Amino acid sequence: MEDREQLKETKQILRENAERFDRQMEESRREWEESNREWNKRFGDFGRRFGEIAEYMVAPGLQDKFREMGLTFQEVSNHAKVHDYDNNIFFEVDVLLENGDKALLVEVKTKPTTEDVQDHIDRLEKMRKYADLHGEKRTFLGAVAGVVMTDNVKEYALKEGFFVIEPSGETFNIIPPSDQPKEW
Repeated sequence: MEDREQLKETKQILRENAERFDRQMEESRREWEESNREWNKRFGDFGRRFGEIAEYMVAPGLQDKFREMGLTFQEVSNHAKVHDYDNNIFFEVDVLLENGDKALLVEVKTKPTTEDVQDHIDRLEKMRKYADLHGEKRTFLGAVAGVVMTDNVKEYALKEGFFVIEPSGETFNIIPPSDQPKEW
């Protein structure tokens, strides 16, 4: 009889320990998730801030650099937005350079990827559609700027008809596409 009673007590103790362990694990999981959310928020903020720094490094000198290449733009806008609710067209351009017959949309990334280049192609196609819907006849060109530009991303962007903007010493260089810049 005594063995049965001890077995019953042992099972009860094991059950209580298992429940306590489950509660502790759940509490640890919640704490970890909260910590992870905070880390992601801070890291995401840092990444966005670094991207903003890249934009502010590149944007002021773009007019002069493109003028040296024979492309003159009178206006420069940072964070130009298109919100066309009637036609369901929405996008933002990091830097927009404009003159009477051309506009250049520049995507600025800390470390651009081929997916970023493809996203910029999609953005230019939306810009063309938006312009056509509003009787705009200008030609649109594209450029991708990056603080760290890998060779494969640079080659892909150039192949797609984009200008590539990358750091060079205290300033930056603009590499034109191999053929003519693609026009949208």
